[in-house]
Amino acid sequence: MHSNNNATDVDWAQPARAQYLEVPGLDLTRDQAQRLWGLDRTVCEQLLPALVESRFLKRTRDNRYLLAGSSV
Repeated sequence: MHSNNNATDVDWAQPARAQYLEVPGLDLTRDQAQRLWGLDRTVCEQLLPALVESRFLKRTRDNRYLLAGSSV
């Protein structure tokens, strides 16, 4: 049985982190991330802000998500 309690963190944070670490300079919009990881819109809208809040990703002024340590 699949629980929705914080499913975003448990199910998708690790693959998303791995993708950003494996691909230097990865720079995605929400829609691109949603397609890349096969997420539905709701999950993606929870995942990306959670990764920003944890300071793993940063969001640019034009709503792109990139690794927080990158220089953009």
